[in-house]
Amino acid sequence: MKSLQKITEEISKITLEIEEKYPELYRDLTEMPITLSIPPKNEDTLTTKELSDYLNTLKKLLQKEIELHLKK
Repeated sequence: MKSLQKITEEISKITLEIEEKYPELYRDLTEMPITLSIPPKNEDTLTTKELSDYLNTLKKLLQKEIELHLKK
């Protein structure tokens, strides 16, 4: 499994790419990057799995957006 630091770096990189290249998708994100610093209910920290899940979601959203733009 990837380290927490590596996952966080990937999240930042993908979020920046979305923000710069696909601003319409960035506006639609329900989870803004700032919320990653807020732990889930009754938890002290986010887990590696939770961050990995979020990273995978961002990757899927970005891939769908890229495919959509390629069709245009």
